[in-house]
Amino acid sequence: MKKRTDLPMKTLYHDNKGLHRWLFACGAVLVLFYLFRGNRAAVNFWVYSVTLPFEQFLGRACAALPFSVAELLYVLAAVTAVVLLVLMVRYLIKSRQKGRAAYRCALFVLDLFLTVCAAFSLLWGANYYADDFCDRSGLSPEPVAYDDLVRVTQYFADHLAEASTHIARDENGLFTSDRQEILDYADTVYDCLYDKFPFLDMPDQKPKGIFFSKIMSAMNFTGFYFPFTGESNVNMDSPAMLLASTCAHELSHQRGISSEQQSNFLAVLACTRCDDANYNYAGWMLGYIHLGNALYRVDPDAWQQIRDSLPDEIVLDLRYNSAYWAQYKGLTATVTQSLNDKMIKSYGDELGTQSYGAVVDLLVNYYA
Repeated sequence: MKKRTDLPMKTLYHDNKGLHRWLFACGAVLVLFYLFRGNRAAVNFWVYSVTLPFEQFLGRACAALPFSVAELLYVLAAVTAVVLLVLMVRYLIKSRQKGRAAYRCALFVLDLFLTVCAAFSLLWGANYYADDFCDRSGLSPEPVAYDDLVRVTQYFADHLAEASTHIARDENGLFTSDRQEILDYADTVYDCLYDKFPFLDMPDQKPKGIFFSKIMSAMNFTGFYFPFTGESNVNMDSPAMLLASTCAHELSHQRGISSEQQSNFLAVLACTRCDDANYNYAGWMLGYIHLGNALYRVDPDAWQQIRDSLPDEIVLDLRYNSAYWAQYKGLTATVTQSLNDKMIKSYGDELGTQSYGAVVDLLVNYYA
């Protein structure tokens, strides 16, 4: 009589009780998250009284180490994934009951995936449903008038030109600075905003440079906040002219601000108001780039007129920045940005990665 190699579902369930309980626990967390995400009071309590203090604690603990713990975890995760894949293939080959073995492996992978999803939703996804910077500050990204857009773009171009006279340049005329000095100043960049926005006041943990920064560039990332360690991480290979504003952007995430448009706005505001020349230049540059791109889409001639008013050194920086990112255009960047867009939209931000451009409305309304 031929021996059965596959087991009925009831037996599979009982043979994998631990994995099923793990699955149900993750599922329960995700269900509760989606049920309560519309309760603003509950989400605000969770974010500002539970997860934000917890992430700040993690950030302080990781700050004692000179390297990015987040990057180390990514490397360990990649190595672990390869090891697990090899072990599961070996397990499937040696197993006499292929169906049961395949089910157990699939269930284990699903459990790991849902664990990450549940943890990320609790530590960061909830921030998309809590009061954001605009809610707490009273500022609003209202639609802007054409004349205001032109005026504010010119305003940023003028201040960018002035800020350019206070920074160092290399033998090629490009912006240059000690990158570590930029990182070291970062934990004071928000001090200038506390009087106007006291809810932003909190101790900062300095951003950390990523060792494998070229991989970040290939993925089209200049920085990221890692809620599992409370660390802000920045690309140390991309053009230095925007490193300071990237630091300020990532530090806004330490404050629980999930919106990319609001983080960019705060980066511009903090950088242009602080007393560091490198941060001033990066702030005016970041704002000008966003405003200039918006103006170009509606009136290329007006954009060109303002662009022509910029000093040659600034144009050189802009061209170098464009050339740097042009070399990384490809499938990796496209897929990564598409996944990032879908992730942001899955948490209720309808603009997705397009919200990176919506900073223009905030800037024009604030500076007009």
